[in-house]
Amino acid sequence: MKKIITILTSILLLVSTSLFAQTAMKEYKAGHIFNISLPDYMSKTAGLNSAATIQFINVEKDVAGIVIEDTKEDLQLADVKYASAKDFYDEFIKDFLKDEPKRKVSTPINKKNGTTNFIETDVSYYDNDSKVEIYYFVGIVETANAYYKILCWGTLETKDTYKADFQKIFYSLKD
Repeated sequence: MKKIITILTSILLLVSTSLFAQTAMKEYKAGHIFNISLPDYMSKTAGLNSAATIQFINVEKDVAGIVIEDTKEDLQLADVKYASAKDFYDEFIKDFLKDEPKRKVSTPINKKNGTTNFIETDVSYYDNDSKVEIYYFVGIVETANAYYKILCWGTLETKDTYKADFQKIFYSLKD
């Protein structure tokens, strides 16, 4: 009988405490969901970039990629505001691989699908360590909620083989 009284008293205390709490609570959602499609020869991985939300690779084909997201809410909390996807792109590309030898950046291509803005460009440079030219497909996506940087890479020699797949990955992003 003592056990039952103790249990009932405990339950009553818990219920009454939560009913009479003076602090109002506000619910927040955390995290951001987006969808992206990858070729079946790519698999998810880790360790390529600590800021990436998703990372993918195919070691045999020597290609890889990452997606880095910057939510507009997080940027606003940091007092950073971009007027457009072009401003976001310009800010990113000016420093991307800027000190690498023989860096080349193609003219960006802008597209819009509904309310989503896409900017894509090709970047290449000569890697002194591996003695090969590296190719990057660089894509910026602006949605209502976020900016995304999509970086896919391989060697410049295989650019023509994989660029179409890199573009499919890029244009598949939806949030």
